[in-house]
Amino acid sequence: MFKIGSIFIPVTDIEKSTAWYERFLGVKKIDSWEEGAGFYLPIGSTQLALIQVESQQPTEFTISGSQKNSYYNFVVDDIEATHQHFKNNGVVTSEIDDFGGMKFFDFFDPDGNPFSVVNEVEGSPYHSDNVRKMQENDLKVK
Repeated sequence: MFKIGSIFIPVTDIEKSTAWYERFLGVKKIDSWEEGAGFYLPIGSTQLALIQVESQQPTEFTISGSQKNSYYNFVVDDIEATHQHFKNNGVVTSEIDDFGGMKFFDFFDPDGNPFSVVNEVEGSPYHSDNVRKMQENDLKVK
């Protein structure tokens, strides 16, 4: 059985990025090593690691034309409050957009790495409660 263990993010200044991720995402340090540091988020089991790199590297891919998508997103309970918190603290963000009831916006870390923030939509097959039910059903079938 697989689950996501860690997300690795390239950063050019490990100390500056550590402080930023602790402040804005609420991550807590697990440990550090010469080229990086590992963290856990307040909720969930996926870990996050910052990896020291010499130059900025993309954390997004092109869908078509100039439309891009970040590799990672974060789910929050109150997307408006999260967006306002970032804006009040000078974090570069896009505006909140709506896609069939799912609201989302992008924000950027000190290296310009883009990340999406989304809310969960009740009734969506992607809502964590629905995914959990599908996982439980899969376990029953086996």
